[in-house]
Amino acid sequence: MQRKTAEATDLHTVIKMAFIKEESEDVKIEETFTVKKEDLQEQTDLIEQNEGSKEEEHHVKTEEKTHLQTDGILKRKDKNRFTCTQCGRSLANKSKLKIHMRIHTGEKPFTCTQCGKSFIRSSSLNVHMMSHTGEKPFSCTQCGKSLASKSKLKIHMRIHTGERPFTCTQCGKSFSQSSHLNEHMMIHTGKKPFTCTQCRKIFYCSSHLNKHMRIHTGEKPFTCTQCEKSFSQSSHLNEHMMIHTGKKPFTCTQCRKNFYCSSHLNKHMRIHTGEKPFTCTQCGKSFSRSSSLNLHMRIHTGVKPFTCTRCGKSFTCSSHLNLHMRIHTGEKPFTCTRCGKSFNCSSSLNRHMRIHTGEKPFTCTQCEKSFSQSSHLNEHMMIHTGRKPFTCTQCRKNFYCSSHLNKHMRIHTGEKPFTCS
Repeated sequence: MQRKTAEATDLHTVIKMAFIKEESEDVKIEETFTVKKEDLQEQTDLIEQNEGSKEEEHHVKTEEKTHLQTDGILKRKDKNRFTCTQCGRSLANKSKLKIHMRIHTGEKPFTCTQCGKSFIRSSSLNVHMMSHTGEKPFSCTQCGKSLASKSKLKIHMRIHTGERPFTCTQCGKSFSQSSHLNEHMMIHTGKKPFTCTQCRKIFYCSSHLNKHMRIHTGEKPFTCTQCEKSFSQSSHLNEHMMIHTGKKPFTCTQCRKNFYCSSHLNKHMRIHTGEKPFTCTQCGKSFSRSSSLNLHMRIHTGVKPFTCTRCGKSFTCSSHLNLHMRIHTGEKPFTCTRCGKSFNCSSSLNRHMRIHTGEKPFTCTQCEKSFSQSSHLNEHMMIHTGRKPFTCTQCRKNFYCSSHLNKHMRIHTGEKPFTCS
C-alpha cells in the first residue's frame, strides 16, 4: 500500500513538472524533469487499476443495498441472478434479462437489410445473414455436413449420437429438438393453429403450412441437377437424388430393409413395434400414419375428391386414381423377373413373387396353416369362426368371401365370361 502511495506521489510530481515544462522556456528545467513515456504509462495503469478496484467495490456495495428494477419488470432474485417477473426464468446478468424480456414484449430491434426479417438478438441476425451469403462455417466431423451456426451443428450431432433430450410427458416419446416436441404435443391437444387461406386445411406448425401452400401456388423451387425434375420440398429432392445414386442409407434393425430417408424408416418401424398413434375420433380405429388416418376419415365423410376423366369414377386418394387409370391405358409397369408377367401395381407384383419364392408370411393362430396373402388368411379364419358375412340376394345362401359370392351369382344371372379359344 505504501508502494502504491509512493508511485502515485511520483506520478503527481511528473505531471506537475510537465506543466512547468510547457510554461517555461528554460531548457535545463525541461531536461531535469523529463520522464520516459513508458514509465508514465506503467504508473498510469497502476492508478487506473486501483481506481477500477474501488469502483468495483463500490458497485458491489451498491448492489447489496439496492434491488435493481427496470420498467417494473426486472428484479434481483439474489446477489448473482436476475429473475423475469413474467415467466420466472432466472438469468446471470441484467443484459441477458433485457434480451430475454423481448420474448414477452415482442421487440425485435435487429433487422436484415436484405429481406427485412427482424430478430431479438444481433447474433441471430448474424446467423440469418449467412442464408443470404451462403456461408456455413461449422462442419460436422462425422459426415462433413456444413451448417450456419454452432447451435445448428449441436442439434445435427444428435443424429449421430442418437440423443433425444426432449421427452413427451403424455406418451414418453423423445425428440432431438424442442420444436419437434412442441409440434408433437399438438397431437395430444388436437391444436392446429395454422390455417390455409385457400382450402382451410389446418396444420400443427407454420413450416407445414408453408410447404402446403406450394400445392396451390405450384411452386417447385428445388430442381434435380441430373434430370431437371423439380420438387416443392428439399427433402423430396434429396430422396429423389438417391434414385440416381442408388443410395439407401437408413436400415431397419429388425428386418434389414433399406430406405432412402429416415422418415420412411421411422414409419416402417411402426410395423415392428405395432405403434398406431393416429386414432379416428369417429370409430376409434388407429393408424400408424397420419396420412392413413386422413384417408380413412373420407369413409365417414364420403369425400372422393379424385375423379377419373375417362369414366367418371371417383376415389378417396390420388394413388387409387392412378392405379385405376392403368385399366384405361393398359399400362403394367411392374414386371416379374422370373416369368415376365407384368402388373399394374407393385403390391400385385410382390404378391405374385411369393408364388416363385414359396413365401407364406400369414399364419393362422388356430391351426398354423400359412398363406401368401392376408386376405386368404382372413377368409380361412371364417372356417374357425363359422362366420359367413356374404349373402346371396336371390337365394340367401351365405359365403365366407365376396369372390365365392360373385361366382355363385353367375348361377342366377347365367353369365359365362370364359370362352374357349
